[in-house]
Amino acid sequence: MTRILTIEDDAVTAKEIVAELSSHGLEVDWVANGREGLVRAVSGDYDLITLDRMLPELDGLAIVTTLRTIGVSTPILMISALSDVDERVRGLRAGGDDYLTKPFASDEMAARVEVLLRRKSPVDKHETSLRVADLELNLITREASRAEQQLSLLPTEYKLLEFLMRNTGQILSRMMIFEEVWGYHFDPGTNLIDVHIGRLRKKIDPPGLVPLIRTVRGSGYVIAEPL
Repeated sequence: MTRILTIEDDAVTAKEIVAELSSHGLEVDWVANGREGLVRAVSGDYDLITLDRMLPELDGLAIVTTLRTIGVSTPILMISALSDVDERVRGLRAGGDDYLTKPFASDEMAARVEVLLRRKSPVDKHETSLRVADLELNLITREASRAEQQLSLLPTEYKLLEFLMRNTGQILSRMMIFEEVWGYHFDPGTNLIDVHIGRLRKKIDPPGLVPLIRTVRGSGYVIAEPL
């Protein structure tokens, strides 16, 4: 079973994380202080760590820095009430794989964990394409086709489609998409994602074909086999 280590000093938040991840079939261990958390993390017995930024005895930034310095590569989702861009950048540069600010939606936290676990899974070195139903993305030529019809994608559209297809069946929040595809801090006021999803839909899901890209109201977007 996939094992998660949650290092979090706030009991309410910790119980929320444990309950949500456990409901997804993950085994979660919780420790409430930084020093014990580091000892557990160094053991290498975990597939992923959720790490609070501000902890007693040893803070999250020191933990992630220490782990990366000694060669522990376990994926780390940093969780913090410190939401400004500078703090986020410090956490990621120290070695965090993702950064989620409090308060957060439990389902988004779980989605981020699942995406990080998927990234950690060994990728078939012979994998040359991604497929969802009759939609195929060639990772070598960077070309896409649907129902054997070639699609013309702009670079950002290709990157957006690749992210969706690498996480087939997984609801991806607008924040996750924005940060993965555009690579900088999410601006909740922008309509950039909506515009690009709209353009991609016109190419991927034209009239006459069953739509593959779905909007999950209040959560984000998902690409999946037709229901």
